[in-house]
Amino acid sequence: MTDTPRSLPACLYLLAWDTGEDRPAAAAGLGRLVRAGALAELAWRGLLADEDGVAVPTDPDAETGEGPLDGLLELVAESRPRTWQEWVGAHTGATRTAVRESLVAGGFLRARGHRLLGLLPPGRHVLADPAPVRSLRARARAALCGPVPVAEVGHRVAAMTVLAVDAGLGTFATAGERAAHRDRAEALAARGGEAGPALPGVFRELRAAVRAAAVTGAATRGS
Repeated sequence: MTDTPRSLPACLYLLAWDTGEDRPAAAAGLGRLVRAGALAELAWRGLLADEDGVAVPTDPDAETGEGPLDGLLELVAESRPRTWQEWVGAHTGATRTAVRESLVAGGFLRARGHRLLGLLPPGRHVLADPAPVRSLRARARAALCGPVPVAEVGHRVAAMTVLAVDAGLGTFATAGERAAHRDRAEALAARGGEAGPALPGVFRELRAAVRAAAVTGAATRGS
């Protein structure tokens, strides 16, 4: 097993993991967070382009060889046109499940329990090893709280950190720390959008959708 997953959605899935409870801490908003990461990843790789705010596949026959990303590409290609923000919230369960299964295949998660007719009850997954989660937390925390200069933070780590902040994840930084480093988070957002000419605008849309989902989730929990 490698140190951490390569793709952004898989990293976000693990960054959201509560090692004490051995389950995702942001279960309610995890689907949207992971979907935003998958959209950003596909845009970075040049497989999704922006056309007047709409996410459009650049090559209908392109494949990444990664199930979660290829599944999302196919979904976008076969569905009606949607904006980036709309895609963050549309059919997120498919991407969330595909990312979870890819983490099982990669040895990061393992299925727990007994299969019935070849099927495992949903949600029965645990960490195979907490080390990758600790590594991702350390990277995100260093990116947000320093002292590493923002210009030296990798695009994926910057994007992972900012989307996690927007989602209100408390697995790597407290609410007070996230508020105290708001300016640095914005600098990281610019860094995360530097990977391509259309990425700054795309990344703004993805962040807005993740923030909106976090606000809605907080309001629901407080009602």
